[in-house]
Amino acid sequence: MSRRLGMMIVTAIALIAVGVVPGAGAPRASFTNLNPGGPPNLPERIPINVVFVGYEPSQVNQAAFLSQLPSRARPVVRSRLWYGVTEPVGLHYTFQYRVTYTDAAYENQLFAALTALATPADRTLFQDMYNAQANNVLDVGQNHFIDAPSVEKWLIDHPPAGVDTRVNTIFFINWWTRGDFIFHVYTKFGEPDPDTNYDFGVNRASRKMIAWGGTTPDDEETGLGAARGIRRVWFYDLSAGPESWTDNWNVDDADVDGDGVSDYRMPPIWEYFANGYHPLSALSADLGKVARFVAINLLFASSPLYPPYLTPDRQPATINLDLNTYEGWSGVDASGTYQKPALFVQEIGELIRVPRNTDLQDVPFVGPARNCYSLWLGEVPCYPALPYPGFANLFVYNALNLAVTQDGGGEYEAMGFNYATTDKAEAGFLGFADDNWIDGTQSGVFSFISPGVVAAGYGLTTTQIHEFGHHFGMSHPHDGYDSLLGLDYGPEGPYYFAWSGDEHNSMMSYIDVNWDFSQFDRDNANRFLAAAYVRGANQIAEDILASPNAALALADLAQADQQIGLAKAALAAHDYITTYDRAKRAYDFVRAGAVKAGVAVLADTSGWFVLPPSSVARQSNRRQRERAVVDKYGPGTHRSRP
Repeated sequence: MSRRLGMMIVTAIALIAVGVVPGAGAPRASFTNLNPGGPPNLPERIPINVVFVGYEPSQVNQAAFLSQLPSRARPVVRSRLWYGVTEPVGLHYTFQYRVTYTDAAYENQLFAALTALATPADRTLFQDMYNAQANNVLDVGQNHFIDAPSVEKWLIDHPPAGVDTRVNTIFFINWWTRGDFIFHVYTKFGEPDPDTNYDFGVNRASRKMIAWGGTTPDDEETGLGAARGIRRVWFYDLSAGPESWTDNWNVDDADVDGDGVSDYRMPPIWEYFANGYHPLSALSADLGKVARFVAINLLFASSPLYPPYLTPDRQPATINLDLNTYEGWSGVDASGTYQKPALFVQEIGELIRVPRNTDLQDVPFVGPARNCYSLWLGEVPCYPALPYPGFANLFVYNALNLAVTQDGGGEYEAMGFNYATTDKAEAGFLGFADDNWIDGTQSGVFSFISPGVVAAGYGLTTTQIHEFGHHFGMSHPHDGYDSLLGLDYGPEGPYYFAWSGDEHNSMMSYIDVNWDFSQFDRDNANRFLAAAYVRGANQIAEDILASPNAALALADLAQADQQIGLAKAALAAHDYITTYDRAKRAYDFVRAGAVKAGVAVLADTSGWFVLPPSSVARQSNRRQRERAVVDKYGPGTHRSRP
């Protein structure tokens, strides 16, 4: 058989498979997985292990605990919510729970291991503050440090019978009431800020934790290693602490953040057992709240902050991470001193597998650039004729002057702007990933450096990794969305305990003891991007089928249909890398079909669109927006706690 004849037969079979008979007039296309013009539909039944270690069923009632948990979730693009739009991503999760109560033999083994890992240490500032209160039920005695990554690895290496830690697993640990109990906190040392060499884990009492997990096999400092492979473990220990991050040391005050609203938090475990801050009857529901509003919504099955499709329908084949620095710190080369471009590109590569590069340039901080920044500090518009508030100044100025900074380094340029200033002109926060102030499409990334920022321990690199993480869709592990409740929430009021989500190995955390994206981040990124590619394939397929040359592309559409089916199968098996790969192949087949059919596939550039003076800007929900994107430091913030 000739190669040409073989190709003709394969093409004919493909055409028949999609309901097309050559020569039969306008093509009739029917697909199993490709959905021309429609949304993606990627279902996953997610198994979740919940392991109670040191808790008896009489203390944590399984039915009461499970009643708190969601049956399903539908991630949405959170930035669209700021403008009153609920946009589903196209992922459809249902949850399957398996609850295990460990036996005495397992608990003896774990707590013996924790004892062996424990190092006597002074009480933390926050343990002393707990002791000094009026309503604490006991005083914390001799403290101990226990290395959190070592505990995560122990739990992976010693799972209870029937618990597969390759799927999402929560360990709820309680050492209290045992004769071998010791007061303890978990630590993560040895990963200082790469620009300042300041180790937050060592130097800050506020970085002593009660939870940890999410480490990847290839984490450069504390990776699980190839032998363990991909694991998905998060442990939460109320018998540790008390601690700063969730303010569970404070049992005297209802409102701990000063906003006039009572802040719900889970106190140390002995405060349940001794008629303390919470009654024992609340324990089942409290642990259920942590499982739902932290582990599930924020770690295991989060919603993207920004659209995971960057420039629909033409997804970029290459990405340029374009870093520009306004040098306003006299006598200091901030871009040369406080940036590590190679590390930045490497870490972003943990999320984005599209070929990428970076380039750097300094931009004069004079004239309109300085004026817009100065007015931005006071939230005064620098373009009063345009329909934007003062806080949009940095977006508007840089959007109107993109020709100065864009250099064509990639099919998509992710634009970053650093502002290096004196303390007198500092922003008051480390950075934010902005949107277009129209519909929640991501625009520029802004990072800030000053003597005060450096003195606090931060350079530019870690801020850039974090903010570009937002730009490419990652949310904080302390704020997110509950689709059953239709609720976008953060660590405040009834969800104050969501701060505990920061206590895992994620660059998107504020706790600053690591600078990598977690396994949960990577899982979610692969799902989001798979949905983005399927979305693009569907939209382009609709244009192809409306084309007079549609028949020329039908074999490619049939291949795309098959690849989406393989992506769904991989998702069902929780193989998120293959899910991404198959979805991208589907998109590539459709793009190839578009070329054959003569259908143009254009990139959306609305991220940098500036409204004309006669327009009226849509109002965004400022509180939601600032909570999700403005990464503050300084007095009164978590990141500046001692």
